[in-house]
Amino acid sequence: METLALPLEEEALPQEIRRFASPKAPERARLAAARGLVPLKGPELVSVLLQLAHDPVEAVAQAARQSLDGLPPNIIDLACESALHPAFLHALAMRFRGDEKRLERLVANRATSNQTVAMLAQDASEALAERIALDETRMLQAPEIIAALYRNPKTRMSTVDRLIDLAARNGVRVEGIPTFDAHVQAIQGQPIIEASEEPAPGDLLFSEALREDGEESAIESEKGLEEGQEPSTESTEEEGGSERVRSRFQPLAMRIAQMNLAEKLRLALIGNAAARSLLVRDSNKLVALAAVASPQTTEAEAASYAQSRYVSEDVLRYIANRREWMSNYEIKRNLLFNPKTPVGISIRYVSHLYDADLRALSKSKGIPSALKTAALQRLAKKVG
Repeated sequence: METLALPLEEEALPQEIRRFASPKAPERARLAAARGLVPLKGPELVSVLLQLAHDPVEAVAQAARQSLDGLPPNIIDLACESALHPAFLHALAMRFRGDEKRLERLVANRATSNQTVAMLAQDASEALAERIALDETRMLQAPEIIAALYRNPKTRMSTVDRLIDLAARNGVRVEGIPTFDAHVQAIQGQPIIEASEEPAPGDLLFSEALREDGEESAIESEKGLEEGQEPSTESTEEEGGSERVRSRFQPLAMRIAQMNLAEKLRLALIGNAAARSLLVRDSNKLVALAAVASPQTTEAEAASYAQSRYVSEDVLRYIANRREWMSNYEIKRNLLFNPKTPVGISIRYVSHLYDADLRALSKSKGIPSALKTAALQRLAKKVG
């Protein structure tokens, strides 16, 4: 992996700017260069100033930053399109992170590092994400860019499908997407929408679902789930105010119900707690497991899933096999008190329960008799 950190060592600097920007050059010479007092123009001058803007001597670095600020815009634009050292192009990307036009020039520049493009792809605007995705050669060379675009909520769903299809057709596996294989399977035989200026109807559906999800309060959602309240798409009357909790999930649930498999898989990875709480109960095993296995799933969410009678045994097995989660007493307790948890899993943790919970477990309705017996035996052993 090439270094993109500045300042560069003398050996890494282009020959034409070494005498002005080398760390080994006298400080007086570096300061003069930082003030623009060198016989260089255009992209070469930009390179020198970017190098010296990271000089360990603050006076040199400050002078270089001021000189950069004073350069004509067309000089910066030209530098963004020139075959500069990748570290200088990376520095330009960092400096102009919010400047769409310059970022478009940078991602179109073949000299720009794949690392830089992947960094920009993480939070690129919809328009910039579309521009990045057009470079299929770069996508295949650096699948980490596809992963970054996949995780970026602003990337169109149709663009994600197109990139997954591109990778699959060329035998490239995107390791940065946990559900890559499932996504490939989901889009097989489906029409792949070509790139266009306007988003497709499916893109709007997915972005609206993300917006609904983003408007949910993650804290409120987790609180409601911890209390055992199950979000529902049905219109019901509930006591104690839980109707409000249920209705809060309805718009999002209705949007999710309209999604195809690929869309659900992506939402499970990049959505918030509200989306995961719905997707973890999906009838499709791939979707449910993608939700519980999302890197964003918290222990509080795992505890609520362990308690839920609406999730599948596959989800409960996954939770039980996450060693870091099983150090949480609440998760273990919820699994044991959930009648859907396979006995082979539950019985392993009987010895971990406090006495009060052992007594409660031995009297619980719906709990397998083998588990009740194990709880009673554990209590008897403690008394004895």
